[in-house]
This record gives sequence, structure tokens and C-alpha cells, in this order.
Amino acid sequence: MTALIFDCDGVLADTERHGHLPAFNQTFEEFGLPVRWSEEEYGRKLAIGGGKERMKSLLTPAFVASAGLPTDPEGQAEAVAAWHKRKTEIYTAMVAAGKLPARPGVARIVEEAHSAGWPLAVASTSAEKAVRAVVEHDVGSSRAADFTVLAGDVVPHKKPAPDIYLLALSRLGLSPEEAVVVEDSQNGLEAARAAGIPCVVTVNGYTKDEDFTGAAFVVDSLGDPGAPPIQVLANHSPAQPGAYVTLADLAAVEGDKG
Repeated sequence: MTALIFDCDGVLADTERHGHLPAFNQTFEEFGLPVRWSEEEYGRKLAIGGGKERMKSLLTPAFVASAGLPTDPEGQAEAVAAWHKRKTEIYTAMVAAGKLPARPGVARIVEEAHSAGWPLAVASTSAEKAVRAVVEHDVGSSRAADFTVLAGDVVPHKKPAPDIYLLALSRLGLSPEEAVVVEDSQNGLEAARAAGIPCVVTVNGYTKDEDFTGAAFVVDSLGDPGAPPIQVLANHSPAQPGAYVTLADLAAVEGDKG
């Protein structure tokens, strides 16, 4: 048995630049916070796992003073929780409105994996409500019901720590050699490898220049038949992806830790 475990943001859909970033900035505006992240600055924030954690990175003494925020930890935690709740509402509305189309090949691979009897899962640092919205939009509510969704604060340490992937294996009742992860970032790759799971990487505009040493193979997307062929950026596995990634390619890296 092979389980197919996806990261969400940047893997299932191009969510960062066109979804999370504008949702963060709209939240900052609504709360009267003196900050707007540019695309470049947000790219640097992606090194921090989790939306709440990215928001917490704002809480320098100077920012707290300029924004008139509480100075005690409890008050700051309440403020960040309120920001993050509103940001998630904005983001999920964008997903529901169809503003974040699925990345190529996702729906196809999911259907092929389901037909082959592969367990399906998503392991993400994003809020569960936001992750479920993306999955349902990408593959439909019926197929989304077949996913094990692990997201948000279900583990104490976020990527690049392996906690989320170790939890996924536990929930699925599988060993690391019985799963394949699809990620888009170095943090995600490191998390998967630390959990002992082979990892395939599909890069996006924010992550294309990161270090993916240890990935089974790296492509610019999963691709689809009849679409422009994918670019295979690196391959250190028995798989031989061609114009698009097939289920056989993913099966070929099962048990291969790189």
C-alpha cells in the first residue's frame, strides 16, 4: 500500500501569492495595523511555518508600540488569534469564489490514486478550515471526504520539524516506506525526510530557488496530458517522469529516502 500525502499551499493550488498574501494584508488593513507585506517580504516570511507564527513575527517592541497593541503575552496572543481568525475567513472566501485554481495534475493524480486504492492525506501548517476549503475546491466535496486532513495546530512543532508527517503516518497506520509526500518547499522536504518518507517536490514561484537536496525528484508541476510538458529539474530516483508525472512515477519512489 502507498499513501499519497500532499502539502497544501503551493502544492494543491498557488495559494501563497494570490491567496494568503492578500488575505494577510486585508486583515492588517481591517485591524488598522501599520504593515502591508510586499511579495518579496512575504517570500521571506514563508521561511516561518504557520500563519499565526508569521503574524507573531510582527510583534517587535517598536511594532507593538506603533500599533498600540498589548504588551503582555496573553494580550498579544489574543490579538494574534483574532487577526488569524479573520484572515482565515477572508482566505476561505477567496477559495470558495474560485480565485485560487488547482495546480496542474492535482485532480488527475488524486483520482488515479483513489482508483488504485491509495490512502489520501493532506499535512499542512495552515488552518484546517482553509486547507479543507482548498481540497474541496480542487477535487470536489465527494473526493475530499476521502482525505485525512491534518492541519494547523495539531502538532507542537511545525515544519521543518517532522511532527505533522509522523502524525499522518500514525493516523494512516503506515510505515514511512509506505507513503510518498508531495511538497513545494525546503521546509516541507526537510519535514518529510526527517519523518523518513520519500518526497517529490513541485516548485512554485516562491520556492523554485530553494535547496531540494534529498528530494526523490523535482518538477515545476505535476502536469497533465495535452498540456505543455513539465520540466524535470532534478531526479535522484528510479522514477522516469516524462511530459507529466504519473502514479507510476510516484509509486517508483516509495521506500526511496534519497
